[in-house]
This record gives sequence, C-alpha cells and structure tokens, in this order.
Amino acid sequence: MSRLLVKGAEAALPTSTGTGTSISQARVVRVVNTATNADHKVTIQNTAGGTTLGSFTVVRSSSELFEKEPTDIVWAANAAVLASAVGFTN
Repeated sequence: MSRLLVKGAEAALPTSTGTGTSISQARVVRVVNTATNADHKVTIQNTAGGTTLGSFTVVRSSSELFEKEPTDIVWAANAAVLASAVGFTN
C-alpha cells in the first residue's frame, strides 16, 4: 500500500493565468477546494500565460491528486483552492 509523501507546504493557488505556479516544480500535486459552497476550476499550462494543457473542476470540500511536468504551471479560479507538492512512498 502506498502512502502520500508530503513534499512542500500547502498554499493558495494564484487566481490568474499570468501568475501561475509550478508548486516548487512538483510532478505530483494535491489540491483541495476549501470552499463549502462552490466548485472551482484548476488550470494547467506549459508556461505562465502559455498554452493550456488541461483543466478540471475540484468539487467543493474535496481534494484531488494530479500529475504534471515539473515546469508546468497551475492556477485556480478561486483562492479557496490550496495546493501542495506530494509524492508516493511505500
């Protein structure tokens, strides 16, 4: 059984395309939507303001894990979405 390895501090994601973060060049990221009344979209881009590689919605009061390239940047539609770099360990 693998366990979650926390690799960085949790922080609010930036909320606009030009201010995205690589989350300390993380490959695996955990995001949590702390809002209790709204779902929020997370967007992954190859560079700040660059090509959108994908996006997904984090349902209110839930969390998701996703994989990205270390240099890809991430931003969310609302600062209620927090992110941290994670990995997996045995």
